[in-house]
Amino acid sequence: MYVPPVSRTGLAKMLRANAHHGTIPRFKRNMLLRDFIPSAGCSRQTMGRAGLDFMVFGDAFFLRIRNVIGQVIELQHLPAINMRRKVGGGFMMLLPNAKELHFEEEEVEHVMDYDVEQNIYGVPDYLGGMHALLLNESATLFRRRYYNNGAHAGFIFYTNDPDLSEEDEANLKSQIQSAKGVGNFRSMFVNIPGGAEKAIQIIPIGDVATKDEFERIKNITRNDVIAAWRMHPALAGVIPENAGGFGDIEKIDKVYTNNEIRPICQLFLQVNECLRADRHIAWAEPAPVT
Repeated sequence: MYVPPVSRTGLAKMLRANAHHGTIPRFKRNMLLRDFIPSAGCSRQTMGRAGLDFMVFGDAFFLRIRNVIGQVIELQHLPAINMRRKVGGGFMMLLPNAKELHFEEEEVEHVMDYDVEQNIYGVPDYLGGMHALLLNESATLFRRRYYNNGAHAGFIFYTNDPDLSEEDEANLKSQIQSAKGVGNFRSMFVNIPGGAEKAIQIIPIGDVATKDEFERIKNITRNDVIAAWRMHPALAGVIPENAGGFGDIEKIDKVYTNNEIRPICQLFLQVNECLRADRHIAWAEPAPVT
């Protein structure tokens, strides 16, 4: 069999790495379904699953169900994550326990976006934004672990006052240690009668807000991820930073539908050819945008 140029299991797991990267393919799938007319030959559920596969992996697979005289009467979805092309022609589905299910070439309808390096599998367009996606995930995980470890309260509590009793010292240690986890950001009051100036000093170890520029990293990588998906920020759930916003959302939707979604619809129009023998119409011609 031919091995896909990119690990499909890896692509599927990456959907959970970032909020925008995980929701944009489903949003584009939903926009794709707006022009779809379900039929007995291809249900809305079948097209929805295939549409999501296409957004994530760059191709989709349908199983052609034929009647006794050889006419295609229905298309069923085949999960792209497990589909492979065989070297001698035909397709194969990977099953649990190292089992395989083989299909002849004429049994499977393969919808794919052309890749300039090979013409066996489809490849998604967002691969150029994967480094930004991983950096975004790393920044979030770092920030989360930073707070879970109590490092945001990291400092050196320094005292040189001889009037500090052992009991007070023990109480201070107990309160400082309790700043980790639940109860973060607690304030303390210390009173040492007759204590000298600078008898107690707080020496910060580090400040995540200034050292790792968390917000800046998140914003830059978010924009890269959205650009990799060719998604307008207004449609990606991004909160505008200015009072004017992103403009007329209806106009944005129409332009994006014409330039991005309708061309994908054209690729899926080939499923009609499989069902035409039985006069099933699975896909409607895109309606003109006014």
